Amino acid sequence: MPRKKRYPEVPVEQLRWRLDPATLPFETTEDLDPLKEIIGQKRGVEALQFAIHMDKPGYNVFVTGVAGTGRLATVKRILQDITKKEKVPDDLCYVNNFQDPEAPILLRLKGGTGAQFKKDVHDFVETLKKEIPQLFESQEYINLKKEIMETYEEKGKSFFKGLDQKVKEEGFALVDVQMGQYKRPEVMPLVDGQPMHIDQVEALVEKGRFPKEEFEAMKEKQAKLRDQIDQIFLELRDLQKEVQEKIEKMDRVMFMKNASELMAPLTKKYRSEAVRKHLDAMLEDMADNLHIFRTQPQATGVPGMVSMMPQPDPFQPYEVNLLVDNSEQKGPPVIIESYPTYRNLFGSIERVVDRTGVWRTDFSKIKAGSLIKANGGYLVINLLDAITEPGVWQGLKRALKSKKLEIQTYDPFYLFTTTGLKPEPIELDVKVVVISDYYLYYLLSHYDEEVKKIFKVRADFDTSMDKTKESIRQFAAFVKQKTDEDKLRPFDRTGIAALMEHAVRMAGRKEKISTAFPDITDLIREADFYAAQDRSSVIKEKHVDRAIEARIFRSNMVEEHIQEMIDRGTLLIDVDGAVVGQVNGLAVYQLGDYTFGKPTRITASTSMGRAGIINIEREADLSGSTHNKGVLIMAGYLRKKYAQDKPLTMSASIAFEQSYSGVDGDSASSTEVYALLSSLSGVPIKQSIAVTGSVNQKGEIQAIGGVNEKIEGFYDCCKRLGLTGGQGVIIPEANVKDLMLRKDVVEAVKKGKFHIYPVKTIDQGIEILTDKKAGEKKEDGTYPKGTVNALVDQKLRELAEGLKRFGEKEEKKGDRRKKTGTKKKKA
Repeated sequence: MPRKKRYPEVPVEQLRWRLDPATLPFETTEDLDPLKEIIGQKRGVEALQFAIHMDKPGYNVFVTGVAGTGRLATVKRILQDITKKEKVPDDLCYVNNFQDPEAPILLRLKGGTGAQFKKDVHDFVETLKKEIPQLFESQEYINLKKEIMETYEEKGKSFFKGLDQKVKEEGFALVDVQMGQYKRPEVMPLVDGQPMHIDQVEALVEKGRFPKEEFEAMKEKQAKLRDQIDQIFLELRDLQKEVQEKIEKMDRVMFMKNASELMAPLTKKYRSEAVRKHLDAMLEDMADNLHIFRTQPQATGVPGMVSMMPQPDPFQPYEVNLLVDNSEQKGPPVIIESYPTYRNLFGSIERVVDRTGVWRTDFSKIKAGSLIKANGGYLVINLLDAITEPGVWQGLKRALKSKKLEIQTYDPFYLFTTTGLKPEPIELDVKVVVISDYYLYYLLSHYDEEVKKIFKVRADFDTSMDKTKESIRQFAAFVKQKTDEDKLRPFDRTGIAALMEHAVRMAGRKEKISTAFPDITDLIREADFYAAQDRSSVIKEKHVDRAIEARIFRSNMVEEHIQEMIDRGTLLIDVDGAVVGQVNGLAVYQLGDYTFGKPTRITASTSMGRAGIINIEREADLSGSTHNKGVLIMAGYLRKKYAQDKPLTMSASIAFEQSYSGVDGDSASSTEVYALLSSLSGVPIKQSIAVTGSVNQKGEIQAIGGVNEKIEGFYDCCKRLGLTGGQGVIIPEANVKDLMLRKDVVEAVKKGKFHIYPVKTIDQGIEILTDKKAGEKKEDGTYPKGTVNALVDQKLRELAEGLKRFGEKEEKKGDRRKKTGTKKKKA
């Protein structure tokens, strides 16, 4: 019995990187200090720190990277650490503009004093509401007013002095006549000692009961007396106006005197010129509207019905609208806007319906958005959220370019309003951090030329970091930090080792550690859950393994269904025997956050012809561009290797059997070459070995992705169908550094039940698959007899010569038909 050939395999120790728990300088994470620094993102952190400290226009930041690399958490931590050392920005208030109410005035106050200023102004107004009415009821005020009124009455009496006597002498009397709400003295003639209206006297004249001549003289006298009375009343009206002005002036002087005394503590406390100017304007406006201190709001509307509209507060114009309150801040604000609508980001001006049903607004309805709240600090938003909200991206760019923000309402329904505000613009001093993935960033940079002017710094977050002793120490300290934050059990050495190994597998390279810390944090919590079920005081390796297995089980239903189809023979996969023109390729399936590998049958058939290599997947519109490129490269390899002394004339078809969805990627190109070489040479390929790896035109095997999942997928198939000890996988040698296989696969290789062969060239791979020498090209351009390459070369020569003979034969037949046709014509 011939000895079984042995081929170089990947050493067991290279199949999985192991962290020896004994090398860790602690028993549990309780012995460690929590992580203080940020790990794994040196490039991104340095870029962020540079942008934050660069106090020049346009140095806002784009943070790019794959979701799950801790971009937001890192940004928050960096900003919070930096802001502890910086000063608190100013508070912002809007107050009424008494000259132009539609243009509210902005006041800037020292950070944290805005709320107190608002309270102080409110208390001052409340004090005036109590004190001023008492002032107008004081004895001093009453006496002054009485003195002015008495002077007025004396002057009024002097006007009427002697008028009554003169009227009597002329035979008339003064009678008060009610005219609306007022009484007016009327001159009436005395008839028989009784006052009588002139119209009644005229009626007596018509009846002949009163002399007509006497009546005419009476009318004339009455007209003169009336003129005198009218003149007196005009003088009285002027006198009354003069008195009213004196009283108003007195009221104003007394109000200003008392109000200024009450305001003195305010003006002493707030020395800002803008604040003093506002307080003075407020007093002047109050002095012009002293009636608000005298009148009490009265209910109006239909009697017996409660009004739905609130009574307007006459003192509301004197309040303060505190737009931004930084009293709780210990440094510059860090605002993370997770819902950046136009209103949430830029603020708004609210409207209310007044008692007449009209939309109205005022300075107190101005509301701040995140951009204003972050003024003097930092604003963090997600790019996808910002560009999908109407008007937000353009508005943000406009504000950052002009370094000003004018609050307006972005709402189509507010077009139907009779009043609009134009608040004083706010000067912006804010750093904006936009978080994005790579695709959106590159797309936006290409189409929006202003991005590079406004966001001059890019902080790029990596998916992995170098695996060193220091990074392992930091990783353990990170675990300690998370267990402390979430009040979880500590990890022992074996638990840390298992978690570290999983992080290395997540990175996809043995010399790297994944920086997907949110995902790792979830695994820490899940491992703690299983430790709690075991009533263990520490989290061990078995708890981490159980958490990983449970996570896979929650996501691998599709994988199990595909495996069931292979087990029952619905999907045709052989893991034993040998077949010509048939190879087990390896495919990777990605379903959301879960990735797994499974074998797929690849077949090739060849014949005489000129069609070349037919990619059936492409013909059926199921092939992606990368797979198409792989097939074209494979054709280039065949031409270089076998068509230097003859034309490559054949028809060959390649297919992924039982594949009914799209195929992409070039990782199966070497597999397709093996199938084609087997079909041409007639040498059967072992079905116990699956293949992955891309090929170049020189026949070199290149690295591929998902190597661990592919190996494990074929191992699971072989295990379910029965391990024979001869099964295995051929992988590119360049992928050996990426191997982080499951522990059960490593154990099977260790026991000789499964094999992993690294190859550099097609020739190495075909020897493993056929147990036949590939054959090196000799100086005369031929291959050693009986080798795979010799058989392929011979077959291609036979196909070329056969096609030539077939063509010559067809040409002779054509000539004979031509001659026969000519003879018939002559006949």
